[in-house]
Amino acid sequence: MSADPVLLFVYNADTGLFNTMADIGHKIFSPQTYSCDLCQLTHGYFSERAEWRAFVEQLGVESRFLHRDEFHREFPGQPDALPAVFIHRDNELSLCIDSVELSRFEDLDDLMSAIKDHCLANPGAAAGP
Repeated sequence: MSADPVLLFVYNADTGLFNTMADIGHKIFSPQTYSCDLCQLTHGYFSERAEWRAFVEQLGVESRFLHRDEFHREFPGQPDALPAVFIHRDNELSLCIDSVELSRFEDLDDLMSAIKDHCLANPGAAAGP
């Protein structure tokens, strides 16, 4: 019997107060060069967007959020470029939405649609973008 899938959202940013402050400054003063498209979509300058939080809560699947350093500690050797969205099930990690696709999203609605279409259409096996 297989375990329930977990959506894993991985930000292209590291943990820590200094990193958080640097990210906020970068988003404010040079958003076009900010390196985490996932964060750009899901967070404002200081907090998570309410629409995003509500979406995640109604998904009906466990969701985890990791920073780059946490992801590499938990899943060493992963070559995938970040940010990205994965499905984690039965100790297998499958890429669901890659960094290239994330960079093409215009807004949060694009991200939410892709999650429904690519990650949740068949949560047992992630579909490629």
